[in-house]
Amino acid sequence: MTDPNAIQPSELDQLPDRDPEETAEWQASLDAVAKAAGPHRAAFLMRRTLERAEGTGVALPKLLETDYVNTIPTAAEPSVPGDEAMESRITAWNRWNAAAMVTRGSKHGVGGHIATFASAAWLYETGFNHFFRGKEADGSGDQLYIQGHASPGIYARAFLDGRLTEQHLDNFRQEAGGNGLPSYPHPRRLPWLWEFPTVSMGLGPLSAIYQARFNRYLTARGIKDVSNSHVWAFLGDGEMDEPESTAALALASREGLDNLTFVINCNLQRLDGPVRANFKIVQELEAQFRGAGWNVVKTLWGTAWDELFQLDTTGALVRRLREVPDAQVQTYQTRDAAYIRQDFFGADPALVEMARLLSDDKILECFHLSRGGHEARKVYAAYKAALDHKGAPTVILAQTVKGFTLGEGFASKNANHQMKKLTVDEFKKMRDLLELPIADSAFVDGVVPYGHPGADSAEVRYLQERRAALGGPAPARRTHALAPLPAPAEKAFASFDKGSGSQNVATTMAFVRLIKDLVRDKETGRRWVPIVPDEARTFGMESLFPSLGIYSPKGQTYEPVDRDQLMYYKEAKNGQILNEGITEAGSMADFIAASTAYATHGEAMIPFYIFYSMFGWQRTADQMWQLGDQLGRGFLVGATAGRTTLTGEGLQHADGHSPVIAATNPAALTYDPAFAYEVAAIVKDGLRRMYGEAAPGEDPNVFYYLTVYNEPLPQPAKPAVDGIEEGIVKGLYRFNTAESAGVTVAAANAPRIQLLGSGTAIHWALQAQKLLAEEWGVAADVWSATSWTELRRDALEADAALLRGEERVPYVRRALQGAEGPVLAVSDYMRQVPDQIAQWVEQDYSSLGADGFGLSDTREAARRHFGVDAQSIVVAALAQLAKRGEVKATAVKEAREKYGL
Repeated sequence: MTDPNAIQPSELDQLPDRDPEETAEWQASLDAVAKAAGPHRAAFLMRRTLERAEGTGVALPKLLETDYVNTIPTAAEPSVPGDEAMESRITAWNRWNAAAMVTRGSKHGVGGHIATFASAAWLYETGFNHFFRGKEADGSGDQLYIQGHASPGIYARAFLDGRLTEQHLDNFRQEAGGNGLPSYPHPRRLPWLWEFPTVSMGLGPLSAIYQARFNRYLTARGIKDVSNSHVWAFLGDGEMDEPESTAALALASREGLDNLTFVINCNLQRLDGPVRANFKIVQELEAQFRGAGWNVVKTLWGTAWDELFQLDTTGALVRRLREVPDAQVQTYQTRDAAYIRQDFFGADPALVEMARLLSDDKILECFHLSRGGHEARKVYAAYKAALDHKGAPTVILAQTVKGFTLGEGFASKNANHQMKKLTVDEFKKMRDLLELPIADSAFVDGVVPYGHPGADSAEVRYLQERRAALGGPAPARRTHALAPLPAPAEKAFASFDKGSGSQNVATTMAFVRLIKDLVRDKETGRRWVPIVPDEARTFGMESLFPSLGIYSPKGQTYEPVDRDQLMYYKEAKNGQILNEGITEAGSMADFIAASTAYATHGEAMIPFYIFYSMFGWQRTADQMWQLGDQLGRGFLVGATAGRTTLTGEGLQHADGHSPVIAATNPAALTYDPAFAYEVAAIVKDGLRRMYGEAAPGEDPNVFYYLTVYNEPLPQPAKPAVDGIEEGIVKGLYRFNTAESAGVTVAAANAPRIQLLGSGTAIHWALQAQKLLAEEWGVAADVWSATSWTELRRDALEADAALLRGEERVPYVRRALQGAEGPVLAVSDYMRQVPDQIAQWVEQDYSSLGADGFGLSDTREAARRHFGVDAQSIVVAALAQLAKRGEVKATAVKEAREKYGL
């Protein structure tokens, strides 16, 4: 058997030991301490020795976990500038009004959360009074990611500040009638207050990291110096379960983002119960963040604990705190002193002796009230330490009590997240605890009143003076009156009008070529932000590496292996490309930061994020919603698009549905262009709408989703068709007729059909047009449907207008008016995509699409499998015409047999 006391093999065994005798002496000393004073004393000495070694510059791996005590000792805490008593009164008013707002709203059944802000009130108030820089400060001020469930407390402070009224508070979660407040931070619903939507948990921390990183990018590229901006992300300990919450910790550390602070409210509770019932979430998070290279500050215990720690001469108290699981700490919050004496102190003889020196009141003060996150002095010390620390981001782990000050019915109860109101008696007890001057007579008909000390009160003046000193109100979002960006030179777009001649070009390559021209524009070129998740070579973007450079805060500290090649891999401190590695989520977070820079920093940036279309909307659709919520602008580009164009890759790479998902997002303008000149026209119009002069009634706060294909095909010249530019943007135009295409139809009165195709499918429709004419005597006109979704939205708006008594015809109906024969629509996506317009087409309508799962094969075989190739289109067209009696019914069977379908 293995001796449990034997020294186990380790990586140190592989290193040379120049003095084994000295090593043996150190080991013997450790053994002697452990034998004489116990293993805890030996561990203490080892920790002190390691800390000493680190402090003197000896290279050692960092310790991942410290004891369950505050990082900053009481004696080392800086004094808090300002009036702590005044700040306490302000916090009391905010606590009251946050609870009153949710309780008053509960009679309408709209819900709300009380307990989260009650636990985090001091975490916010200390920041608002001393740290958070407003938008009127130098640079862009700070960026605040507010924990979604704490929004009532932020509204309460804005009410005290005079930015909101009682009417606003009474319309919490009731927005339809105007003057309402959204339930959570939501820039689209309250754009003057909220900057960042955060309640889709996990996206806030991820976005905060990339926002801090984008701030560095803006400064490094000389767009704007925002080096004074600090990103503060307020998070819940339960929220850290989300994989996105910790997905980019290494990036923040690797790039030394000391302009970033996470404040994690460790109230030890999720929505249903304890975060780590049998473990300790603070210790787990500390190890995780330390392991990722972050500076960690733990703020766990309030000043009432100082006496207990002074009495702990044996280390028994620290040991006990380290071993008690979180769910038991939560239980102590709800039990009396006798229980705590027995269960906590009774576990160790040394603690039993300590407890004899403590009164019941002292024990209850410590275990019920005194947490680091509830004391301004502790929080201030942590925040100052975060700002003082250089070279790495900081996470503050602040222990609090969920439902603090709300009474025994709330504090640390498992159900408190779902509890929406307090009774009048509970409010009166809360009032007395907070020492607020609210009379019993103010409770009229059982309705809790809002509290306000007066617009000219000392509290309000203090609050406003502190904010003025820090650069204005916070949180706040500024919509800057930016001058429209000048349109790029027309030649960048017009060069695609002539087509590619005999050369086969994929629309992916056409898009990249267009971007290469646009980034050279003297006026706007530097504002482009190319974003790619480690697939630049797949999309043909490697030519941008040497000309634009890949952003890296370290520049290029090595000689690239391909340095002697024309398109070598170039990193630079002022690089323009954001190449994020294999992370669509990180790339989307980049995109969100860049796309909202017009508001965050007053600088219009033009991001385009190019990705495998299958791995965009499917994987990060939640972030696309976040993008829309945050009013972002830019171009999302789904490359290697469609279910059948990416040969051999198979099911997981075969996108047959991204336009369906995109269509659900009201801010997304979804296009499936077929030709290079269509890509150019759409990008040109997007630049006008988002960054130039938007037309009356157009919302510039949109983003474009373009699908582009990797299949090299001839790119035709732009047809000389009236209204083609409008058609491309609105979603439909006739590309050709049977006559203009030059196909030969024998009969003068031949049956006719309209073929609508989008993206790569238009090439199959053009092949089918020829087959129908030459082999079946059918004339087909071919239409390019650049956007099924925009056609549908226009039609929905027309329907709504009719209900208002306005006469309006949907564009799709106007475009197809007078077109002879039935309509057959086809795309490289599931039929649900083209079927979006079916109800507004007056002609007989049918569709083909690539429904089901993808598969690995050649393009031709895949298209035959899904029934969308040219021959399948022919059979479907004949079937439509046969139903109308315009071709013989036997023609359908003959065609199936002829083409082997």
